[in-house]
Amino acid sequence: MYIENVLKVKNDWWRYIIGCLVIFIATQIGSIPLILAIFSKVGVEGASKIDQTSMMTILGDSNLTFFYVLLTFVFGFLGLLLVVKYIHNQTFLSLTTSRKKVDFSKIATSFIVACFIILTTTIISYLMSPDDYIYNFELKPFLILCLISFLLVPIQTSWEEYMFRGYLMQGIGGIVKNKWIPLLITSLSFGFLHYWNPEVMKLGSILLIHYVSTGLFLGIITLMDKGMELAIGFHAGNNILISLLVTADWTVFQTNSILKSIGEPEAISMLIPLFIIYPMVLLYFSKKYNWINWKENLTGKIN
Repeated sequence: MYIENVLKVKNDWWRYIIGCLVIFIATQIGSIPLILAIFSKVGVEGASKIDQTSMMTILGDSNLTFFYVLLTFVFGFLGLLLVVKYIHNQTFLSLTTSRKKVDFSKIATSFIVACFIILTTTIISYLMSPDDYIYNFELKPFLILCLISFLLVPIQTSWEEYMFRGYLMQGIGGIVKNKWIPLLITSLSFGFLHYWNPEVMKLGSILLIHYVSTGLFLGIITLMDKGMELAIGFHAGNNILISLLVTADWTVFQTNSILKSIGEPEAISMLIPLFIIYPMVLLYFSKKYNWINWKENLTGKIN
């Protein structure tokens, strides 16, 4: 069982407090290049007035801004690796899966599923409201974007997965000795981590339902599949294709994507995955991988 892996390592509650602090410091170190780049353009006083959506305008290059933002997660991921190894004496494999080796075929399958969903929904949205989009494609910036996205976005999404569906889910599960509490806490914390995203600022706090439900979906497939492979692949596919296909002035990813949305967004359109897409993906995965004992896997005790 996946969460039970934590019972084989140093899992004292205070180690997770220290671990989270170290990881937080690592992400702050990773943000220094972005901060310095902004200071060099507008100074300290000007930097204090900047929001996330204005960074690209200040730095003058969306690819450069995107790189700096993703660099934060590279440092955070390195911090997480150090914490797992030296504070918990845990292997990266046991943090990833209950299997004897990482199942890369599941990562690939989930990645393709997420890409298919994003591609399909984007095409449908474009066909329904073509006036809400403008053609944004420029070959050279797009090729640079592809390089950045395929190299660094998987690190960003993997950091989030290993932090929430891995480190915290196992850690909390080891402390409370059940599965539903870590599933609930990590889903809520994952959702509220996105509170400061420009999308939430634009559409309102109701959009947090989308992020919490996404965290819940990723947590469910992790517990049901007894490993993070599906969650890792799905999250990476989702974010990579979003970064390449469409951007907007109010989104967290300001990129040289193929399309740019200029329409007025509606929160309800971003809540569709909660009611339609995620249940369909859960059904598909459950049939493909023969998931059984849902109640035990999602709410059972940890012995």
